[in-house]
Amino acid sequence: MAYTKFGELMRILRVKHHEVMGDIAELLDVSTSFLSAVENGKKNVPAGWFPIIVKHYALTKEEQDELNEAIENSKIQIKLDLSGSSDRQRDAALQFARSFGDIDEDTAQKILELLKRSNNN
Repeated sequence: MAYTKFGELMRILRVKHHEVMGDIAELLDVSTSFLSAVENGKKNVPAGWFPIIVKHYALTKEEQDELNEAIENSKIQIKLDLSGSSDRQRDAALQFARSFGDIDEDTAQKILELLKRSNNN
């Protein structure tokens, strides 16, 4: 079974605290099948889960950062707010969305480098 980074982290936390998936599903007020779908990357991690998990496991700042990164890296869908964007920014975002499935690894790397340079200015 292929877990996302979030799923891997949750599995480690459950084992470390002698819990099973059903325990955490109850804590999060969801079904075990929904929790499983999230851990397997079929659904995004709901926004309200982060504080519940942090409190339940009394996570340190470092562990919270790791959890947040795992949640971000496990997303399968994102929403982009285009309000306040220029026409050129909107066109770029929409073109990227339309082309996303065809981007190879080299092109993705070039885009990341371009965006990192842009963020450092």
